[in-house]
Amino acid sequence: METREPEMGLTFEKVWAMFQESDRRMRESSEETDRQIRKLSEETDRQIREVARHIKETDKQIGKLGNRFGELAEHLIAPNIVKKFNALGFHFDDISGLRQVIYDESGGQKIAEFDILLENGESIIGVEVNSKPSYDDVEDHVRRLRILRLNRDRKNDKRKIHGALAGAIMPDSIKTAAIREGMYVVTQTGDTVKIDVPEGFIPRTW
Repeated sequence: METREPEMGLTFEKVWAMFQESDRRMRESSEETDRQIRKLSEETDRQIREVARHIKETDKQIGKLGNRFGELAEHLIAPNIVKKFNALGFHFDDISGLRQVIYDESGGQKIAEFDILLENGESIIGVEVNSKPSYDDVEDHVRRLRILRLNRDRKNDKRKIHGALAGAIMPDSIKTAAIREGMYVVTQTGDTVKIDVPEGFIPRTW
C-alpha cells in the first residue's frame, strides 16, 4: 500500500501568495470602482451641460417672446396715446419718437431708451411700454427719466418732463407703485387705451 506524506501546514510562501492574490484583487476592485466613478462623473457632467444648454436656449426663446409682447403692446398703445394725453390738456401734435435712444456726452454709449416720447413746446412725456410691467420697470423708468432730464438740461431744454408707464396687463400693485412715483398709468382696454388719473393725482415733474 502506498503511503502519503502528511500535508504541510501554512508556510510563509503560501501566506505570502495569499496576500499577493488578495492585494491583486483589491487593486482590480479599486480600479473598477474608479472606472465606474469616472464614467458616472463624465455622464453627470454631460447631463449638466445638456441641462444648461436647454436652460440657455429656453431663456433665449423667452427673451424673444418677451420682446414680441413688448412690441405688440407698444403698437397697440402708440396709436391712441396722443389723443388720450391731449384730453388731459397737453396738446401734442404727434408722437415725436418711438424707441428714442439717449447717448452719453461723448455720443458713443447708449444710456437710456424710451419706447415712446411725446413732445410739445412746454412738455415731454417719456412712456415705457411693457406687456406686464413689474416693480423693476417702475424703478428703471424713474432712472430713465432722470437721465432724460440731465440730457435736456445739457441742451438748455427747460421743458417739463413727465413719465408714464403703459401695459397691456397692469397689476394693481404696479399701478399703485407707478402713481406713487408721480407717473401716469396707461392701460390697454380693447382696441384703445385709458389713462388712470386718481383724484388728487399730481404728476411728478423731472
